[in-house]
Amino acid sequence: MKPAKTQPPAAPRKSAAKLTPADYLKKILTARVYDVAVESALEPAKNLSRRLHNKVLLKREDQQPVFSFKLRGAYNKMANLSPEALNKGVICASAGNHAQGVALSAHKLGVRAVIVMPVTTPQLKVDAVRALGGEVVLFGDSYSDAYTHATALEQQLGLTFVHPFDDPDVIAGQGTIAMEMLRQHQGPLDAVFVAIGGGGLIAGVANYIKAVRPEIKVIGVQTTDSDAMLRSVTAGKRVTLDDVGLFADGTAVKRVGEETFRIARGLVDEFVVVDTDAVCAAIKDVFVDTRSIVEPSGALAVAAIKQYVATHKTRGETYAAILCGANMNFDRLRFVAERAEVGEEREALFAVTIPEARGSFRRFCELIGSLPSFGGGKGARNVTEFNYRISGAAQAHVFVGLTTHGKGESVKIAANFTKHGFATLDLTHDELAKEHIRHMVGGHSALAQDERLMRFVFPERPGALMKFLSLMRPGWNISLFHYRNQGADYGRILVGLQVPASDSRAFAQFLNTLGYPFVEETLNPVYRMFLQSQS
Repeated sequence: MKPAKTQPPAAPRKSAAKLTPADYLKKILTARVYDVAVESALEPAKNLSRRLHNKVLLKREDQQPVFSFKLRGAYNKMANLSPEALNKGVICASAGNHAQGVALSAHKLGVRAVIVMPVTTPQLKVDAVRALGGEVVLFGDSYSDAYTHATALEQQLGLTFVHPFDDPDVIAGQGTIAMEMLRQHQGPLDAVFVAIGGGGLIAGVANYIKAVRPEIKVIGVQTTDSDAMLRSVTAGKRVTLDDVGLFADGTAVKRVGEETFRIARGLVDEFVVVDTDAVCAAIKDVFVDTRSIVEPSGALAVAAIKQYVATHKTRGETYAAILCGANMNFDRLRFVAERAEVGEEREALFAVTIPEARGSFRRFCELIGSLPSFGGGKGARNVTEFNYRISGAAQAHVFVGLTTHGKGESVKIAANFTKHGFATLDLTHDELAKEHIRHMVGGHSALAQDERLMRFVFPERPGALMKFLSLMRPGWNISLFHYRNQGADYGRILVGLQVPASDSRAFAQFLNTLGYPFVEETLNPVYRMFLQSQS
């Protein structure tokens, strides 16, 4: 498991004098960033705006050359170094976006850049830094280990340390994002939502906005498991978290910067905290509007806008979200896709108890088809997941996923199932169920005699399952059922059917009449090892 990117306190500055907002405004206006950065687009999120009944603008920092805003601050810091310091080179510690920003900036300036990264850093990021000309030093298992080693090398090699967030020049570089936004959109703007890790981005954005258009709210966003800035502002001093979450690793910081804390405490209007499911849903929202995939930290601002609108019931306002990065590991997309529908509450999950009697399964499926739209939405309600393994003679426990038409609908669906004789647990917000149990329904069963295991391809259309059930002989029993909607025009379904040997010919006729593509897996050694009855 990759450790979170924890951050150290800022390196001490030469002067104890505190920069004023006017000082920062001047630094932002004169910042040198466009040798490496581009003026990113400010685009309307048309679909999201329509759904939220508010105008949502997306600041596309995911389109920077290193797919993150980080190169702005890194380059501005390095461009303001003395010729002597530049000639000696720079050093930083990072496992992500800052490393690429420093490497690209050093390449542009023609100077040496040593990047210390934990040995656990994904090879994709290591290769990206090397491709930009950075000298990668792999050290330690965590960012803290890498940082300690980087500070030692700084002294040994006479290099200049480029801090990822707690440096006035870095903060000013990030502030150019706000400068662009207010030039690109000169109309009404009610709030700008900004993800917070160590605080460099929001410090720069807040300084510029409050100096130029103080009526615009600056709202900071953190995840529930990495909220060091919010806790620090609440406590009135910097708080160090014992641990941070790993999902939104770009903002996973145990301790915010000294200067960034001072600025955020004085200039940030509000803070919003979002959970993992909300972030996954926001990644999907951004994709729908832009066809681009941002990293979890890059979607925090969008998740916060949705939560803010739901909380305050706003309509007709204008919000901007900074999409601060898109360095997403490809294999993480599986998790995002799995959780996005639950995060938006477009999918509800249930554990339903069904009497182990002939016709109960069909009766339950018919009930699903007749469910009313408790959320007021329109359209068919689809089954997104169905997991079942026979385990008892009297009752069957099934794991069911259903599409929903509105937030809070899962409680009403569960009550409706119970009312019709199917005891139901609402698992929509159960972390154990979402993370693990949904993948673990099954196992050996002594009750699964005469079981034949069939792998079908069903068309994703209403009535496909009912056709299957109506053609089955009454004497055959479903002993296993597994289905998960994968977003295609067809569904892959695994079914265990208890078919006596004497019914083999009738079963072959059933498969032929059904007309769905199938493969029989009864002799598959994986089935025999993990699922088939051992008696």
